[in-house]
Amino acid sequence: MSTSETTRFVRLRVELVLEVDDENAVTKAALDRITEDGDMPAEERVHAESAVTEDTAEALAYLVDPLSLVGEVPGVDLLQASWSGEQIDYDPDSPEWDLDEDDDEESTDDDGAGRAG
Repeated sequence: MSTSETTRFVRLRVELVLEVDDENAVTKAALDRITEDGDMPAEERVHAESAVTEDTAEALAYLVDPLSLVGEVPGVDLLQASWSGEQIDYDPDSPEWDLDEDDDEESTDDDGAGRAG
């Protein structure tokens, strides 16, 4: 296999830890995004509104748009995206949160929810 064949597809893993200091603002922004989505079926809209109202992590996951991260990158097309949000316990001083550790270890969490544009 040539180098061009082996590098045609790239999986880019990004992990973000966000501090939410205004849950109401996040929820409102997610609800606004749902309201603006004129193509969303009514049943899906009810489910989305319920999810983002009950869980700030779900609201953030709804607001994240992977296409906006790579949409302007020349020479690439987003083929598939998966993402999710969850509330976590975070201690920036803990070795568990060392971003340089385990860079080569592949994550096994492939059950995230999301949409690709």
